[in-house]
Amino acid sequence: MIENLPPCPKCSCEYTYEMNALVVCPECGHEWVPAESGADAEAAGPAERVVKDAVGNVLRDGDSVVVVKALKVKGSPSGIKAGTKVRGIRLVDGVDGHDIDCKVDGFGAMQLKSSVVKKA
Repeated sequence: MIENLPPCPKCSCEYTYEMNALVVCPECGHEWVPAESGADAEAAGPAERVVKDAVGNVLRDGDSVVVVKALKVKGSPSGIKAGTKVRGIRLVDGVDGHDIDCKVDGFGAMQLKSSVVKKA
């Protein structure tokens, strides 16, 4: 058992408690492994996020991608067809795994999941 538990990295609550190998915040519900958020993680600096497409290629801002499967779009009768090319993507921390911000011709601005595209 850890003597001095670290405060929550999300909300800075000092009333954290230990549950098995995790440390839990009672206020916001955030759970983490204490070794990950300690001085080792701060000394290493911010980790660069790697986003990979459906076949394992690393994606970067400005890449062009091709949609690999048909996608339904809310409010559109046809959706996005497989094979649609999307240019100039931007990688973001999206909601629900949507990590690509882009403009699709005929649909406008939207977010896509990297698991449904491949690098062109």
